Amino acid sequence: MGLIKMAVAGAAGYALYKYATRDQEDPLATTAGTQDAAHPVRDAGPESMKTQPKRWSKTDEAIDESFPASDPPATY
Repeated sequence: MGLIKMAVAGAAGYALYKYATRDQEDPLATTAGTQDAAHPVRDAGPESMKTQPKRWSKTDEAIDESFPASDPPATY
């Protein structure tokens, strides 16, 4: 009985989520920029983002430039 209740609650949550996000045409704001099928990445920096950040520091720039590298930048 508990499993059925969890399944119903999960289905209701999923339906509510889909209803709330039905008008979004592109949910990933970080994937702006030129893309091709082989390399779906964007250039570093706020000018390549779909949604411009209000503040952008040198630390933000260093983190954005290093992602997804395994070594963190030395500026923070």
